Amino acid sequence: MGCCQSLCRGENPLSKDGAQPLQLSQNHHGGATAASGLDNGGIGGVGAGGVVGGGGGGGGGIPSFSEFSFADLKAATNNFSSDNIVSESGEKAPNLVYKGRLQNRRWIAVKKFTKMAWPDPKQFAEEAWGVGKLRHNRLANLIGYCCDGDERLLVAEFMPNDTLAKHLFHWENQTIEWAMRLRVGYYIAEALDYCSTEGRPLYHDLNAYRVLFDEDGDPRLSCFGLMKNSRDGKSYSTNLAYTPPEYLRNGRVTPESVTYSFGTVLLDLLSGKHIPPSHALDMIRGKNINMLMDSHLEGKFSTEEATVVVELASQCLQYEPRERPNTKDLVATLAPLQTKADVSVTEFLNFVEFIFLLLVLEVLKKFRLQVPSYVMLGIKKHEEAPSTPQRPLSPLGEACSRMDLTAIHQILVMTHYRDDEGTNELSFQEWTQQMKDMLDARKRGDQSFREKDFKTAIDCYSQFIDVGTMVSPTVFGRRSLCYLLCDQPDAALRDAMQAQCVYPDWPTAFYMQSVALAKLNMNTDAADMLNEAAQLEEKRQRGGKGS
Repeated sequence: MGCCQSLCRGENPLSKDGAQPLQLSQNHHGGATAASGLDNGGIGGVGAGGVVGGGGGGGGGIPSFSEFSFADLKAATNNFSSDNIVSESGEKAPNLVYKGRLQNRRWIAVKKFTKMAWPDPKQFAEEAWGVGKLRHNRLANLIGYCCDGDERLLVAEFMPNDTLAKHLFHWENQTIEWAMRLRVGYYIAEALDYCSTEGRPLYHDLNAYRVLFDEDGDPRLSCFGLMKNSRDGKSYSTNLAYTPPEYLRNGRVTPESVTYSFGTVLLDLLSGKHIPPSHALDMIRGKNINMLMDSHLEGKFSTEEATVVVELASQCLQYEPRERPNTKDLVATLAPLQTKADVSVTEFLNFVEFIFLLLVLEVLKKFRLQVPSYVMLGIKKHEEAPSTPQRPLSPLGEACSRMDLTAIHQILVMTHYRDDEGTNELSFQEWTQQMKDMLDARKRGDQSFREKDFKTAIDCYSQFIDVGTMVSPTVFGRRSLCYLLCDQPDAALRDAMQAQCVYPDWPTAFYMQSVALAKLNMNTDAADMLNEAAQLEEKRQRGGKGS
């Protein structure tokens, strides 16, 4: 079956009793369909009430964690067919996730890492077994792994109702009601607290794509975030604006980093948008809470509850890690807000005779005194969620979605500096020799840009930018494209973000970020940026402005 199987059969690195991993036929008994978690968003997990079994046992229909053969996973996913890809970034995702079905009819999700992402099979096995020990109804539980030759795969139970990101950001006609948003925050806090208690406090790149909904509509935390995308790979794949500040300094994930990321998820729940923490904190400091709240809620939320969540988000996003709350604080703060979970026994008894009292009590017990999550989400149980509506794109948007750098170049040449109007107002006294030299550098840069001499264009535009007397979003946008054409996506992303800082509502800045993020294999964020740019263009057109 592969090198990992022989390794683990000799001695399971994390087994307390020395038990050997079971064969596939012994292992995958029947049971309720549950969940999977995806690396760039996707499909999530199911459990049964509270902590579900243990690392060696599995309860509530969840099988024991074990090793799979590559042949079985290949058969389950129809030879890893592109039709079975369920990563929200599709085939562009760095680690693809496939939907599959085992011979016993159990649905699974299989995360397939890039070749040699984990060169050492022992390290991969140890990490997988560590995550596989976890069992909780707030997690998308991991049920197995495979390492056959160079292949490295994780197996989780499948879940049909999409991600928090899709429900929040991409459903134009269906928004999540306030009580459900509170439930999402509370359940994910419980999941993080459980992981921390079990000695797995580090969760990599927590965001709205890691929150998944099971067949009952209950939110689950993807188990895949408990493992990095590679042994020495980056722990964060999101836009730099959402990354914990200490990670940018030292590249290390700490429990406090996870709390920071949880704060960004709270912002998503409050606003219904993926907004940078710095912008949100400015609104919070200015006491503009109503501006922060999602307009789709139409005021149907408790101001007192929203204030509690806003304050918690602000605490989570503190610059100094030591000033952030721990996971138990998160749970304690959000627990009292779960008011819609209560079902009045009196209301039930008004509709039934006393002789049906036992039946009523059984119903209450079955639903745990809660309104079912799928009702609050507005979905039908056991049915797939509707597909994401596609927003029409402009020619620049289409070019960026195709990553057609030649077409982008032609459009930027034709646009010239039209979008810079009003960004600089210079007095007569400012027309010094230095200014003339600076504008001459920009002129040479423009000529090189038109002639596709991109290295020279970078040098000339850099001279213009370094002087700093004028700030031009167009120059940053053009230099960003030059960096992309010179295979420097990191520098391209920085320039695109600088262009956004100069002109916060400029669609081109967001479009260039989307291309740079796609080049960096941050495909989910690239898609988000593309959608944000399209929305800004649409807004400008509605306002009667040129694009």
